[in-house]
Amino acid sequence: MPKATKNTILMAIKIIDLKKKFDETWITRGVTLDIPSGKTTLIIGRSGEGKSVLLKQLIGLIKPTSGAIVIDGIDITKLSEDRLCTFFGKIGYVFQFAALLDSLTVFENIGITLLEKGMPVEQVLPIVKKNLTMVHLEESLLHKYPAELSGGMKKRVGLARTLVANPSIILYDEPTTGLDPITSRVIHELIADMQKKLGVTSVIISHDVESFNYADQVALLHEGVIKFTGDAKTIWQSDNPYIYQFIRGLTSGPIQKELAPTK
Repeated sequence: MPKATKNTILMAIKIIDLKKKFDETWITRGVTLDIPSGKTTLIIGRSGEGKSVLLKQLIGLIKPTSGAIVIDGIDITKLSEDRLCTFFGKIGYVFQFAALLDSLTVFENIGITLLEKGMPVEQVLPIVKKNLTMVHLEESLLHKYPAELSGGMKKRVGLARTLVANPSIILYDEPTTGLDPITSRVIHELIADMQKKLGVTSVIISHDVESFNYADQVALLHEGVIKFTGDAKTIWQSDNPYIYQFIRGLTSGPIQKELAPTK
């Protein structure tokens, strides 16, 4: 990645006119977005707007129909499958429902990548303990199974598993889905803490307006395109009609007008 000059903001990810369709249905219709390095970018939008599809294109789980995704100066849409797998070693992905393996213990879930590479258990254990501590969980949970954990604990174990790879970019898919308001705040604070301590670039997709308090930049996805990008600290003062309607939960405005059937 090139060095920054004075007043230059390095971009960890540049999304350029990204499009994706399944059969004849377009989901991503031309997304263009700059994601700054070392910051937290929140991508918001109503349910069904394609936020998860967008995130999965960033991690290479879904191949875009057209457009570019430039990460650290490399357009990943042009990489072979082998190179893509190697490249994504630096990127972590936290799934919406943690995606823990029910038949494995917390220790095995967190250390699974290292264990599969053949690293001895005695070497994996201190790494797992360190990352368990980072997500504010006790070592006593190491030998428990996912069914014995609360929803918030599962989310934190999923994050600990992601941290094992020392990623420089972490993508979060609806990290507070299914959690009560108090637990949601704990998860938000944990994500913010990880971003500050590790200096990672965080990309969060959510429809939870509480997320504004923990982000640097907010982008609103609607109808497959970005309708707004701005500073999270001033989001409540924004006069953008899409943002104004979304964050206040209004049932009339430009979004509804676009969706209304033509006569």
